Amino acid sequence: MGEAKRRQLAVQTQALEAMVVDTPGGRIHVKWDHGASATPNAQLTFFSEFLATTGVYSSWVDSCPLSYTSPNAPSKQDILGTWLLAILAGHNRYAHITGLRGDAVSPQILGMKKIISEDALRRALSRMSAEQSQAWLAPQLMGSVQAALSTPWILDIDTTIKPMFGKQSGAEVSYNPHKPGRPSHALHTYWVGNLRLVLDVVVCPGKEHSAAKARPGLIGVLEKLTPQQRPALVRGDCGFGNEPFIAELEERDQPYLFKLRQTVGVKKLLARQFARDDWSTPGPSEQGWSAVEDTLKLSGWDKSRRVVILRRAVKADLALS
Repeated sequence: MGEAKRRQLAVQTQALEAMVVDTPGGRIHVKWDHGASATPNAQLTFFSEFLATTGVYSSWVDSCPLSYTSPNAPSKQDILGTWLLAILAGHNRYAHITGLRGDAVSPQILGMKKIISEDALRRALSRMSAEQSQAWLAPQLMGSVQAALSTPWILDIDTTIKPMFGKQSGAEVSYNPHKPGRPSHALHTYWVGNLRLVLDVVVCPGKEHSAAKARPGLIGVLEKLTPQQRPALVRGDCGFGNEPFIAELEERDQPYLFKLRQTVGVKKLLARQFARDDWSTPGPSEQGWSAVEDTLKLSGWDKSRRVVILRRAVKADLALS
């Protein structure tokens, strides 16, 4: 037998051998069968090993403020395990949990006795107040991303309008670009740029989508971080480039970068820049962009601030110059 055939046979033999994986439900033996139909449970096994090794899952379950005294009540492990499986399956409604009831493998992997019903999960989560949920989930979420904050990073701010259907608490008719007239929630999200690691999400009624409603959540995130974990830059869209938002960051010596709306004052500033001859020369990494700096004091600002103007050549022909 040649060397290539021996190597191929060794790979096939290794694939047929059972792999031992330690999960929250105990030790699981995984064996790959290339001739059988695909199953969604195999990848859950390895993800559960990550949860068991890091202790993230056990800490999340143990710190949950839910408690029951009735012997017939579901266990906290079953409640949170059902919730986790529904999220991993991509479900966005309680009714979708019914599709998990026939799964007998996933509960064993997470150390559960059974998958509870949608009504039991809804009642369990409604037992916790908003303050209890915040005190439980916020430290867990921050603890999962703290290791990534030891190097320079950028904090991104974004506001998302989420249309709501049915009777939802806090759903109000306001600005909704996708479904006008539909009640919605405003989600103010703060995350690590590029990595897309979420630091916190503040859910507000649909009418509270302005930057003023996002400012308390941002300050709360910054106050949770040590000076060594603070972002090198806070970045946001043009909606956040207003005086109260900027002044709050300047009081904390926090660098920031916001876009500006092209108001009358900004357009006058742009018109003055084209006569300058000190535009930077774009390099290979600038993608054709050149820049200059100037100062600007808008009518709503208390002082002048540094502004960076970018431009690059238009690739298509212009109808008017």
